[in-house]
Amino acid sequence: MEVKQAGSSLDFLISSFNTRIAELQELVIARNMYPASSVTDLSAVDAALKAMELQVHQIKHRLHEETQAIPKAKKLIEASLQQQKKLQSMSAFVPAYLPEKATALHQDINRGFNMLSETSKEDFAFGTLKLEEEPAVLPKEKKGRGPPPLWYITAEELNSLSSYMKGRLTLEKVNAAINDMATYAEVNGQLITAPRKKLSENVLDRALDLRDIATTEAVKGKHFFLETDIKGPALKLDNTGKAILTVLRHLGRITESRVGHHRVIILLRPH
Repeated sequence: MEVKQAGSSLDFLISSFNTRIAELQELVIARNMYPASSVTDLSAVDAALKAMELQVHQIKHRLHEETQAIPKAKKLIEASLQQQKKLQSMSAFVPAYLPEKATALHQDINRGFNMLSETSKEDFAFGTLKLEEEPAVLPKEKKGRGPPPLWYITAEELNSLSSYMKGRLTLEKVNAAINDMATYAEVNGQLITAPRKKLSENVLDRALDLRDIATTEAVKGKHFFLETDIKGPALKLDNTGKAILTVLRHLGRITESRVGHHRVIILLRPH
């Protein structure tokens, strides 16, 4: 918009300059036709020349401003191209179809919250729980690491798998399972960081167990869930669920570790 306005102003100055030149030519012709009025004509010529000098100065000033604007325009173009490349790179990780994540995630987290006592639900949801007494040793989760990764697979990735591996799996089923895994990891993260006071007795042992797992070298600082957390709605411990886990391991979305008697599934982030 600024460059367009500058161009319009320059056109106006050039037009005015040409008009002044035409007036000057007319004055010179008039002086030759009427010698008696030559003094007056010369005064008019002088005034016209001064006006032209002012316009020339304005034209130079406008050209200087436009010259300075060129590097800014080039930087803007370069930044736009870089942003375009980033968006194209990001789009490579987004499938053509995204499952209804928001609704499913909300419902599944609510199921996870049902493990807490009725008096702790509201505080737990808003992260305002307070400690009554701290365990002797509590693993500290890394703050500000963000939500669990939702690294969906693409149609190209699914099609690249051998037929015996992918079987009858569809893009929608696999990405819906990724939603479930993020939900499991989110609920576990909440239990790990929840202060002890608001945890009901039936989930206290589970929370302490998860905290111990979170301190192990293989799991530390990562989002994870246990095999026993797998209860749907999209990911289940059936043949389809096992096939989905195999595919996601092969595509680098998850990795597994054995901690005690637990089979721990760790969510990986895009490289």
